[in-house]
Amino acid sequence: MATDLNDLLAFSKVAHYRSFRRAAQELQVTASALSHTISKMEQALGMRLLQRTTRSVSPSPAGEKLLQSLQPALHEIESALESLNELRDKPVGRLRLNVPRPAAQLLLAPMMAAWQATYPEVELEIVSSDALIDIVEQGFDAGLRFGESLQQDMVAVPVGPEVRFVTCASPAYLAAHGLPQTPHDLLQHQCIQFRFPSGLRYRWEYQRGQEKLQVATTGTLVFDDFYVATRAAADGAGICYTYCGYAEELVRQGRLQYVLDDWWPAPERSYLYYSSRRHQSAALRALIDFLK
Repeated sequence: MATDLNDLLAFSKVAHYRSFRRAAQELQVTASALSHTISKMEQALGMRLLQRTTRSVSPSPAGEKLLQSLQPALHEIESALESLNELRDKPVGRLRLNVPRPAAQLLLAPMMAAWQATYPEVELEIVSSDALIDIVEQGFDAGLRFGESLQQDMVAVPVGPEVRFVTCASPAYLAAHGLPQTPHDLLQHQCIQFRFPSGLRYRWEYQRGQEKLQVATTGTLVFDDFYVATRAAADGAGICYTYCGYAEELVRQGRLQYVLDDWWPAPERSYLYYSSRRHQSAALRALIDFLK
């Protein structure tokens, strides 16, 4: 029965993700090659390990039993190999991060040249997405969020500078429509909307002293990208609620003007987070230290 470790690893990835495509991406092979590997395993074992339909993949009873037995053993092998990595002068390997687009653009992008020069043997893949996902289920080593609640069993490490949300509009828009004095005045204005991947629209958050508000603003422009929304505000499309990092240069240029600055919420920290149940590789430890 010629089933080697690579075949078992391939099966465990497909069974875990319930997707040939996602497992193939992580293993860096084609989905068709992965399917061929699993078919050969099933033929050698004389039983079906995966139940396939045109839309889904799931372990058969035999496959589920094999997966439960394999996962602890594969984890031990991964940890043993990673312990050898610690003997190197610099870490090697591959890291996959799930990061909101603002974090990728404002926090990580300016650091990447220095990271690559410091750790040239680490392949760092950054997937930019504003959707809230299960990073373990989706095959990521870590994720990054701006001051949000995290899943259970996650270790969160503060990284990078504090991040602030600001409210702004072009001087031309404010001259034509007036300057809002309180957050409630925004209800009389054209406010550029941000929509999450879930379909929900962002409620603008404000704080002054102990008073906290969330304002469900309205407007006829809706974006799923804070950068695009900020540029639209600079062109006079309305009032925008955005990351300070997107607005500050446009404010210096005189294309945007801050409003309601006495109501802005307190700055938030960014957090790199990862599963407490997963072995922390030398590459991940290096990334944490680098970002801190």
